[in-house]
Amino acid sequence: MNLPNHRMGLGLAALGRPGYINLGHAEDLNHTYEKETMEAAAHRVLDCAWAAGVRYFDTARSYGLGELFLGNWLRSRNISPQAVVIGSKWGYTYTANWQIQATHHEVKEHSLAVLDRQWKESQETLGAQLDLYQIHSATLDSGVLENTAVLNRLAGIKAEGFAIGLSVSGAKQAEVIARAMEVEIDGNRLFDAVQATYNLLETSVSGILQQAHETGVQTIIKEALANGRLTSRNDFSTFRDQRLLLDQLANRYSVGIDAIALAGVLAQPWVDTVLSGAATEDHLLSNLQALTLRWDEELADQLIALAEPSQKYWTIRKGLYWN
Repeated sequence: MNLPNHRMGLGLAALGRPGYINLGHAEDLNHTYEKETMEAAAHRVLDCAWAAGVRYFDTARSYGLGELFLGNWLRSRNISPQAVVIGSKWGYTYTANWQIQATHHEVKEHSLAVLDRQWKESQETLGAQLDLYQIHSATLDSGVLENTAVLNRLAGIKAEGFAIGLSVSGAKQAEVIARAMEVEIDGNRLFDAVQATYNLLETSVSGILQQAHETGVQTIIKEALANGRLTSRNDFSTFRDQRLLLDQLANRYSVGIDAIALAGVLAQPWVDTVLSGAATEDHLLSNLQALTLRWDEELADQLIALAEPSQKYWTIRKGLYWN
């Protein structure tokens, strides 16, 4: 079983499909969406990550052609399975048909039939490189954590040597993680890793993630930049005071706002791996500056005020537009 063991990884949510909710995503792609062009751009970012020492890469069946782009890159660069850790997810089916605007960009179904189909697809695309297979955005409402057939199938995949995890989203993240930690098959905990949204604005899962970490569950942080809200692209008038503080700190430490935000996540002792969601080489290198930023209590104290009520955070996120 191989789990992420590097402080920062690269997620392909913004690299594998033309439409995403990150602020400025269209500019990142230069408004150019041909599949061959996007794959070449994804490979450039992957090359940059590799050169910078990134060794965990995270994708999903619903990230458009994210799995295919990653698999092609691994094969074309002759990267051995032992050199990297690869994670993917099942449970959402990509339905946007390579369009920026779509009635439904992805359709969620946590059934055994979807697991069996997407597990086969992930194996065909990523082959022996795949290490960690995760339920994509598990929720209490979907019933996946009570679905005995699905849980037993995941246990069977785990018995083959793969790690099993889940990602979570929404205001009830903490409840879902707590429930997942209770899931056992034949007396053994099923889930080896949990991927959750945590950032300077959304901190509600800190307690449960610390518990998970202390019990040996690998904690992976996604959306650490709040889909671009914690970057220089956030010029919302309602964020003016927070932006002023972030700008001041970024200038003081000679890094971007993004590095300040990522360093705040990396500073949490219960965080194992933080994902960059960068879609360009420049943004990735800026993100990685967080690894060398010297964190201290003064900086931490100044940033506490940025945290939003969880419900407010998720309401704002729901209002971000696909671009």
